[in-house]
Amino acid sequence: MGGCIGITRSGSGHIEESSGTVSRPNSGGLRKNQSLCHETIRWKSDVPLTEGQLRSKRDEFWDTAPAFDGRKEIWDALRAAAVAAEAMDFQLAQAILDGASVSVPNGYLTECYDEWGTRYQVPIYCLSPPINMVKEASGRDSPAEWSEPAEGGAEVTLRLRLSSSCRDVELAVCSRHTVAHCKNKLHAQENIEPWRQRWFYGGKLLGDRLLVEEAKITPGYVVQVIVSTDPQPPS
Repeated sequence: MGGCIGITRSGSGHIEESSGTVSRPNSGGLRKNQSLCHETIRWKSDVPLTEGQLRSKRDEFWDTAPAFDGRKEIWDALRAAAVAAEAMDFQLAQAILDGASVSVPNGYLTECYDEWGTRYQVPIYCLSPPINMVKEASGRDSPAEWSEPAEGGAEVTLRLRLSSSCRDVELAVCSRHTVAHCKNKLHAQENIEPWRQRWFYGGKLLGDRLLVEEAKITPGYVVQVIVSTDPQPPS
């Protein structure tokens, strides 16, 4: 995601940016486990993000991380601890980690281990917002503008794999349809709200304004649809 920024303590007691990797001051050697640091990590994104984009990045990570390595219950605990820590409830975050037997050798959720020694790494954007957050765009950048299909184009049948049910469904669209419009069609077919959907093909996120023909989806290949479990749309 950009700006993998290390952190150090400043004289004011806040956490500031510096080059390198995330670390803590080491006084007399690194302990096997440390209490969660009661500080908010400050970092700067290479590409400025809106609140909605940051939320999407976070959802993308938490929804897909358990599929790669580690145990789902540990990932769930780390997510809950990250939410609590960002809300400055460090006591609750620590209790969640202790209950799941998760150790944090550096005092930060960026690197954690479960009781079996499996390593878990939480990206910095899941722990705090960037200092260069930008306001949501309005007007011409409204999602409604690119949810309308463009005229023409060939008929295409997409094969979608839904993370919510682990099943494949087929969706008839046109090559000139945007991904946003396709999400609306999937909503009508499967009752999955568009804001809960994130589409991936070839390991890449398909943006709402992208045309189906621009995604260059090979016929018969699967488009992964990560379905958010969040019951409420982003504000």
